[in-house]
Amino acid sequence: MFQPALLNKGDKIGLVAPAGKIDRKKIDLAKTVLESIGYEVILGKHVYDEHHIFAGTDENRAADFQFMLDHEEIKAIICARGGYGCIRIIDKLTFDAFERHPKLLIGFSDITIFHSRLNHLHFGSLHATMPINFTENIADSGSLQKLVDYLDGKLMHYQIPTHQLNRSGYCEAQLVGGNLSIICSLNATDHELNTHRKILFIEDLNEDLYHLDRLMQNLKLSGKLAHLEGLIIGGISDMKDSDPSFGKSAYEIIHDAIKDYNYPVIFDFPAGHIDQNWPLPLGKKVTLSASEKEVTLDWKN
Repeated sequence: MFQPALLNKGDKIGLVAPAGKIDRKKIDLAKTVLESIGYEVILGKHVYDEHHIFAGTDENRAADFQFMLDHEEIKAIICARGGYGCIRIIDKLTFDAFERHPKLLIGFSDITIFHSRLNHLHFGSLHATMPINFTENIADSGSLQKLVDYLDGKLMHYQIPTHQLNRSGYCEAQLVGGNLSIICSLNATDHELNTHRKILFIEDLNEDLYHLDRLMQNLKLSGKLAHLEGLIIGGISDMKDSDPSFGKSAYEIIHDAIKDYNYPVIFDFPAGHIDQNWPLPLGKKVTLSASEKEVTLDWKN
């Protein structure tokens, strides 16, 4: 697994919108913030576009993303937001130039499609906050500050509280994952996520509880839960119950799906569609330790 280099001040970052449309002010703020840190920002030609729910047509979004993939001097690509749309352009992209001049892909949610594709190509990427959530003052957002720290090479350790549903243990393996709905939607495609002997991270937003159960059963039936080294559950946010009630909470649904396995599991990791969305180095070997006293996640740059 090849890990794109961390950034140096003065490096070029490409800012694109490959999925949902985004307010122009958010793009401008992100450009200002990244430039204040010391990076040079190159905007996608169509980053301000609007086409129904999308940030431009499929062709224009794909052209912007392809430009960033091909650009030899760009050291990182940050996606403006998720939403929906990446699956419509993934097969329009080629990664030949990227493989010659790799760069760090940054984003989450719908961007999970690109994370999975890069994992297929044996390149690491970064699950992290995006411009739609940037704040003017970096210090006002723990997620943005941690993204800056990661890019500077300062972030290599997390310690979080335990959760009553955690399963204690220790493992060391490659970290993969992202948005649960997206992971399931890629099954039986050329971009399907390989979870064998990996530490899987999942998060999701605004799903019916019965649909969350369907997603977890999909992972189970497809074998994606059977051979993990560990499981990290991030934000499972704003889940909706039905009438009559499904009868289990979101965490209970997940816990039930993995009850037959014995790898370490941690709940409530601060990543996903929640206020604290800490960077996770996908494709990188990490060590996960869960005990009754604490949970730690570590890696080397």
